[in-house]
Amino acid sequence: LGLAGSFGLAFLKAQEATGLRLPGSGAVLISVARRDRGALEPVALELAETGFTIYATEGTRRDLSVLGIVSEPVEKLHEGRPNILDLIKNRQIDLIINTPAGTESEYDDSFIRKNAIKYRIPYITTLPAALAAARGIAAGRVGAVEAKSLQEYHRDIVPR
Repeated sequence: LGLAGSFGLAFLKAQEATGLRLPGSGAVLISVARRDRGALEPVALELAETGFTIYATEGTRRDLSVLGIVSEPVEKLHEGRPNILDLIKNRQIDLIINTPAGTESEYDDSFIRKNAIKYRIPYITTLPAALAAARGIAAGRVGAVEAKSLQEYHRDIVPR
């Protein structure tokens, strides 16, 4: 259960409850399907402003560049080395945002997902969840994530 004063912080708490904590810093791999790139800007901006190093595949990196967001290039699995899997195995990635692109990237998506699980790297497959995670990470860095009882939450929402 994730309860908090903001959706992002509630998402952060809910992720922690699953046993897979979202990182407060480090590097994020972003590889987003073409159809999802219109919603990428707030996610990438939030992560960049929080201090994350952004690694991106070619198409995503091109779109980030147009938005003025700096990212490091990374090859897809079939494009050469070092590639996404190399970064994951070398523990250079702390968070993965990868929206499935359908059958044309099914091979890459499957290997990324399997290795994210193997190396216990948080793996996000939708941009709404990625935005919630980015906002939660930022909110969690501002102050300690506090625990409140249900009674305290109730007291805050019931008119006095």
